[in-house]
Amino acid sequence: MVLTEKDLSTALNAKIIGSGSEVMVLAHGFGGDQSVWDKILPSLSQHYSVLIFDWNFAGAIDQDLNLYDPVKYSKYDAFANDLIELLDEMRLKSLVFVGHSMSGMIGCIASIKRPDLFKRLILVGSSPRYINIEGYEGGFEDSDIEQIISNIESNYQNWASAFASLVVDTKDPQSVDKFAKCLARMRPEVALPLAKTVFYSDERQVLDKVTTPCTIIQTTKDRVVPNSVPLYMQKKIKGKSTVEMIEGDGHFPQLTAHLQFLDLLGRVLGFHDLGIDADN
Repeated sequence: MVLTEKDLSTALNAKIIGSGSEVMVLAHGFGGDQSVWDKILPSLSQHYSVLIFDWNFAGAIDQDLNLYDPVKYSKYDAFANDLIELLDEMRLKSLVFVGHSMSGMIGCIASIKRPDLFKRLILVGSSPRYINIEGYEGGFEDSDIEQIISNIESNYQNWASAFASLVVDTKDPQSVDKFAKCLARMRPEVALPLAKTVFYSDERQVLDKVTTPCTIIQTTKDRVVPNSVPLYMQKKIKGKSTVEMIEGDGHFPQLTAHLQFLDLLGRVLGFHDLGIDADN
C-alpha cells in the first residue's frame, strides 16, 4: 500500500502529548508499541511536546494497512527514512530523540541524513551489532541467534512469552506481562523477518558519522546488550557522547526503573521538577 506524506502520521498512530516549547520524540523498539512509554510520558509532557508513535511492525498498527514490507525494511535505513518523513510531515525539528533498542540506531542513521532535525540523541539499550566477532562483544553467538529465529518460526507465541521474561526484569511481573502482550500482538509473519533484520544487523560503521550529541543509557544487567557495547559506542561516535548506567536488570528501564530513568533524563536535559509521585 502506498501512502502519501499526510497519511503517515495517521497510519503510525502518531500524536503529540504536552505543550512544551521543545520537542521530544519517543521511539519504541522491536516487539513494543508506544505504550512502553506510559510510565514516563506524564512527567516528560510537563516539559516537552512529546511525539509518540508506533512503528509499522507494531501490533497496535491497523493490520489492514500492510505497512510492513519485509524486503523494504530489511535494513534500518528504511525506518530512518520513515522517521524523517514523519518529522517533516509534523514540522518538527531541533528535537530530543529518545530511541529504545533498535530505534537508537535508527535515530543515529536519521541524524546523519538530516542533522537539522536532531538536537540530542538519547540511546536506550541500543546496539550496533548483537553477534560476537573478534574484537567485539555483541552478546550473542551465531548459534544463539539461529536458535532465536528457529523458535520464532516454530512457535511464535511461546517464544514471545519466554523472551519477555528474559529481557524484562522479572521482579516487575506487570512490566513483563505488558511487554509480553505487546509481542503477542505482533503478527508472526512480521516478527520473523524483523527479528532477522534486528539480530543480524551490523551498523557499527554508522557510529563515526554521528555528530549529534548523544547520551547512551544502559542498565547494569541487560541480557540483550552487554555493558561493553555502550562503551564501544561512546568510543566510536564522532560527536560528543556520554554513557549513563542505571542500576538494575533488564532491557526496559523505562518500564522497570522509570523513576531512575526520569531522574537521569532530568540531569542530562536540565530539568528537575519531574512532577511524579514516588509510588508511581
